[in-house]
Amino acid sequence: MQTQLTHTRECGTDEAGRGCLAGPVTAAAVVLPTDYTHPLLTDSKKLTAKQRGALRQEIIEVALAYGIAHVSNNRIDQVNILNASIEAMHLAIDKMKLAPETILVDGNKFKPYKKIPHHCIIGGDGKFLNIAAASVLAKTTRDELMLGYHQQYPQFDWKNNKGYPTAKHRAAIMAYGPVDIHRKTFALYPKQLSLDL
Repeated sequence: MQTQLTHTRECGTDEAGRGCLAGPVTAAAVVLPTDYTHPLLTDSKKLTAKQRGALRQEIIEVALAYGIAHVSNNRIDQVNILNASIEAMHLAIDKMKLAPETILVDGNKFKPYKKIPHHCIIGGDGKFLNIAAASVLAKTTRDELMLGYHQQYPQFDWKNNKGYPTAKHRAAIMAYGPVDIHRKTFALYPKQLSLDL
């Protein structure tokens, strides 16, 4: 894992919840000290919930700047998930107390942000610590939000699936119908494999 790509003040940015059927997409942006290192810090999906929680606290304490932002399911339905993900990243960068000089983006799509140079890196959350840190903040923040929504709508099992399209989640949509935080432009129902005519 590299700390940075360039010799400028660099933020990494990543999102969580892109493939979910419910809830917002959440993005984070993080500027780490150039000499920062941590043996566990990597793509948040490869970490346990306990590891992510511990890393979250450390990242917040050591980061030179960070920002976290949500874009709602309604906005996702308006502009599509790719545009909403990029919008969330821009909003997260807006919230940092320091403006970055370079932006590292996890993935292959981004839109220019205030004429600041950016680099799209596929699998970036497993290659650069600042992107990995952003992935941890985005995932832990969104997971916490979905736990709150679970209290409101326990039938969808969001405490376990966080809004992702598990069989149990889809079965609950079939049984109860979608609610206000479902993404209406997503395929919410299981695909019908055959018609019995």
